[in-house]
Amino acid sequence: MRARRAVPALAAAALGLAGALATATPTAAAAHRSVGLVKGAHLGVNMTQSSNWSGYNKGVLETGTPVSSITGQWVVPTATQHTKGQDEYSSSWIGIGGGCLDTSCLATDSTLIQAGTEQDVAANGTPSYSTWFELIPAPSLSTPLAVKPGDVVAAAISSTVPGVWTISLNNKTTGQSWSTTVPYSSTESTAEWIEETPLLIGTDAGFSALPNLGTVTFSGATVNGANAKLNPAEAMQLVDGNNNPIATPSAPNSTTDGFNDCTWRSSC
Repeated sequence: MRARRAVPALAAAALGLAGALATATPTAAAAHRSVGLVKGAHLGVNMTQSSNWSGYNKGVLETGTPVSSITGQWVVPTATQHTKGQDEYSSSWIGIGGGCLDTSCLATDSTLIQAGTEQDVAANGTPSYSTWFELIPAPSLSTPLAVKPGDVVAAAISSTVPGVWTISLNNKTTGQSWSTTVPYSSTESTAEWIEETPLLIGTDAGFSALPNLGTVTFSGATVNGANAKLNPAEAMQLVDGNNNPIATPSAPNSTTDGFNDCTWRSSC
């Protein structure tokens, strides 16, 4: 079962995307992803804190360069139930837009184009894994690319011509891949590599519960065809309403194009 999510309303011009996307992919899933509430910047942990994102974010006010392409890969984590008897959801993805415009995160971007994997656990403890892409504010759409724990999935999003984007997912373990080309009006203001708890729609639950994922390893991060050069000031920690850590990214790796994201830990 996929999570139901909500995001802030965007310009009416973007609402026409749903019809165009329905012909591009086989299965629609009622899902949305967004940066959620930013709890504050560098609150004693030298990183931004978010109510549903953990990972790295680069903004145009920091870099001075719009984002026309992004890549990244990660190992699909094994999802197990963190709290007995509850549904738990997680998404691993890369995206353009939707994040913080600089490391202080005083402002965020309202557009978001993204693609990734889903790792969910039903209330009875049964896990499920899938792939998807999404162009906010349209709902996320499933892709036919199958994944399982331990698979290495590479994702890429790039602007082929202004307003037209190619999105691809490649399961490097199985050799299978999927891609689509879609229209989308993006501000090209941010780039991100994220582990997320989604926001549930139609309930009072708010953000979904995160399953146990252990350590999620991201690598191969590029922006506009070059090494992303991640730095610790771009890190974002996922916290609950009491600022208790739920997921924490590590420092960038030695090649500055990857990091680990540790779930249910205050350090990584």
